[in-house]
Amino acid sequence: MVELLLLVGVLVAMFVGYNIGGSTTGPAFGPAVGAGAVSKSTAAALMTTFFFVGAWTIGRRVVDTLGSDLVTAPGVFTLETSIGVLFFIGLALFVGNVFGVPASTSMTAVGAIAGLGVANDALDWEVMGGIVIWWVVAPVIGFWVSLIIGRYFYARLDGLLAMDESDGAVLDIDWSEGVVPSVSIHEDASRREVVGVAAVIAIGCLMAFSSGTSNIANAIAPLVGAGALEMNPGILIGGLAVGIGSFTIARRTLETMGSDITELPLTAAIVVATISAALVVFLSFIGIPASFVVIATMSIVGLGWGRATRPITVSDAVRGETGETPPVSVHALAADGDGETAPPIGEEDPADIPTPGELFDPATTARVVVMQNVVPLISTLGAFVTFRYAPFF
Repeated sequence: MVELLLLVGVLVAMFVGYNIGGSTTGPAFGPAVGAGAVSKSTAAALMTTFFFVGAWTIGRRVVDTLGSDLVTAPGVFTLETSIGVLFFIGLALFVGNVFGVPASTSMTAVGAIAGLGVANDALDWEVMGGIVIWWVVAPVIGFWVSLIIGRYFYARLDGLLAMDESDGAVLDIDWSEGVVPSVSIHEDASRREVVGVAAVIAIGCLMAFSSGTSNIANAIAPLVGAGALEMNPGILIGGLAVGIGSFTIARRTLETMGSDITELPLTAAIVVATISAALVVFLSFIGIPASFVVIATMSIVGLGWGRATRPITVSDAVRGETGETPPVSVHALAADGDGETAPPIGEEDPADIPTPGELFDPATTARVVVMQNVVPLISTLGAFVTFRYAPFF
């Protein structure tokens, strides 16, 4: 009976890992895919590799923390309750992936474990409170930093980088020679474009590594905490499941984060990825499960809003003399990429600046924000009701 339950637990953990791959690949490599820097298959391969490295090196510490610190009472994590927690994590993430929305795996997993803790009066509210505070603060920081960059620095940054995108792929990748591909620079790609592509890919790899350090715990921490699964086999199983999810269901979340919310030019992709990666690494460093999805989404919105407000001075905005920005092409986001000096704030021609609705699709953004709250709520309420009232727990 125990062996059968363990098999069920491993299968459910793999289901969670599968959905983690679908949820986290979009935030990590969505900007790179949206900018045409890498293909979806290449993004999946990079995600799988660097996720595993992060999980194997640092992730085991987070597994110990999530499996013991958040729920304090001994004996709460049993094999049966671990399966129940993993089931609600996987179910909630699957709902988000079906809608093409990369929901936060950390919020979903912590919510399910918190539901278990509250149902058994074993939740450490001090630890939970610290996590929630950073979940609120980090996206706000990402939004405002991106907005400031978009309003005051993006035009000069884009002019400095001058990364005019060429037709077709920047890198030619040939898989015909075996497992290790042959990579060469496309003949139409400029040197600065290659540097930009390398930067945004490197940042995506960093985010994948950081995802491995925190999100591997979401798949295996309940089983490891219950003593039903050893750490190393658990990391191998979780990493394999994440890879499967990255190559399959993540294609929808890559489209959402890379093109449906906004058509990101290369400079914008680098800005969003840099801010998101920096915040995620910081949160992982202080032991907070990081929400890649929320931070990346708010960074995209903040950057777009900052770019759209360049024609308006602060004094005009205070007096209400903002006027209306006429509709223009979305490609105006990269309009300063010709290397020319950007005009001062308030003196830029509104016709050269896109509106917020053209920098990010409001309907898609609203759908993402709603589902990012609904998915963790599903796991939290589902776990609480089950562990409080189900007679078999």
